[in-house]
Amino acid sequence: MTKESFHRAIAEDIYDYILREMTDPEGGFYSATDADSEGVEGKFFVWSKAELEEILGDDAPIAIEYWGITTRGNFEGHNILHVPNDAETVAERLPISFDELQKRLAHIKDKLFAARTQRVAPSLDDKILASWNGLMLASLAEAARVLKREDYLIAAERAGEFILNHMTTDEGRLFRSYRQGRVRFNAYLEDYANVIDAMLELYQTTFDMRWYRAAVRFADFVLEHFQAKDGGFFDTSDDHEKLIVRPRNLQDNATPSGNAMMAKQLLRLAAYTGDSRYDDAARGTLAKLTEAIRQYPQAFGEALNAIDSLISGITEVALVGNPTEPPMRAFLDILSASYRPNTVIALARDDTPGEAEIPLLSYRTRVDGLPTAYVCRQFTCKMPVTEVEALQTQLNESS
Repeated sequence: MTKESFHRAIAEDIYDYILREMTDPEGGFYSATDADSEGVEGKFFVWSKAELEEILGDDAPIAIEYWGITTRGNFEGHNILHVPNDAETVAERLPISFDELQKRLAHIKDKLFAARTQRVAPSLDDKILASWNGLMLASLAEAARVLKREDYLIAAERAGEFILNHMTTDEGRLFRSYRQGRVRFNAYLEDYANVIDAMLELYQTTFDMRWYRAAVRFADFVLEHFQAKDGGFFDTSDDHEKLIVRPRNLQDNATPSGNAMMAKQLLRLAAYTGDSRYDDAARGTLAKLTEAIRQYPQAFGEALNAIDSLISGITEVALVGNPTEPPMRAFLDILSASYRPNTVIALARDDTPGEAEIPLLSYRTRVDGLPTAYVCRQFTCKMPVTEVEALQTQLNESS
């Protein structure tokens, strides 16, 4: 959104950490690490000023200035490394050039990372949960698309394959948890909703039909086994373990509400397919939430996102051509260059058009043999375009 290199660097550091330390060899993502090690909270991650000076030597003043290190610290006598000032300001204070600061910081981080590997690491919770993997996978697929990171794309596809190969039955049923070759528990609504989101993000990044098919299969399973007659969805399927009361949690907690996430994914699928089943179920879910949202909207952030999609409408972009063609790459760059939360994108390759499975692509053809883009609302499209500038104009008009 901001195009700030600092924000990009923070995002990449987080993704790199996940891929380095929180990823199973087969592709799924682990759940958590403990906060403490050797009985001390944060010990693995915090630093004293004396430690930094000993490890970094002549580079210590740069680290102290950049991370605001003090003898007193900001956490129980130690320092959680944070960035109180932007790099340009720090470079002026030292004083060194901005480029030299970046080079020295990279070296400093390598030295601190090497020193940290000598510490006792926190315990790892290596469960692989469908819901949390869905959230991580959707984010990683989007990051691959926006940041143009091939390694993120490879990791996202491996995680998607892990879910489909190890946590899914042939009938489209998900399992909640996987650990060391064993799956446990029927999945809950939030598992399905977050995995559907992940599959659609993977599709919009790769245009590989297997991800789209998986999203549709999971969504149809939810409509059949989770839907409530009075609108919205239960947290458990109709063949789940019988409980005294079948739960239906509507508000967000530490993670987004399954009902809200499901409504958003159904609106996206309705935009791809024109299928009224998806649209009706999404509207029924949001109607069920309306009164509660009025009373305490702060508990319904994800539902408000879905309502924004419903009210603003979803822009549908149908592309015809091959992703490797330079004009098509230019189209895709435009689509990923700005934050477009209420947009779905489908692509018909020349060799695998996908028309039979994605109605949005039906009757979309190249114009004058060139890669072509169609910008639509509710399957009513503007004139097809073959120039990047024309696509940008139509997207701006539709947003």
